[in-house]
Amino acid sequence: MKCSIVLLAAVFIASGLGQQPELPTTPDFVTILEDAFDNQKSDFQIQGEGVVTRILSDDIDGSRHQRFILQIGQKLTVLVAHNIDIADRLPGLTMNSTVEFYGEYEWNDLGGVIHWTHLDPQGYHINGWLKYNGETYQ
Repeated sequence: MKCSIVLLAAVFIASGLGQQPELPTTPDFVTILEDAFDNQKSDFQIQGEGVVTRILSDDIDGSRHQRFILQIGQKLTVLVAHNIDIADRLPGLTMNSTVEFYGEYEWNDLGGVIHWTHLDPQGYHINGWLKYNGETYQ
């Protein structure tokens, strides 16, 4: 009996059944954004997350926007422009914080912009959002 258990264990390990499947190292949204940047694609909805690397002053021309830079993956940063005339600002936003987003990507030569991270009061655009510290802002 002891020999059968050892043999069964050896077959199990050798067949790979005991191994975890290899997981992708890059989330799909990172690949999508990198491709969009490389190929200058714009005007599409994207959901993902990034780490705050820079907090900018609010844009106060026209509709006011809270602005900050997110690191996406290893080689891309994007500007987030969050309309604070429609949605609440992310309170206490700090460097190295993780922010999840759902919004529209617009290409530019600096990495791109994520905007429409709020409800559309007119109902013409897909609603977006930001998630920070367990709260959703839209």
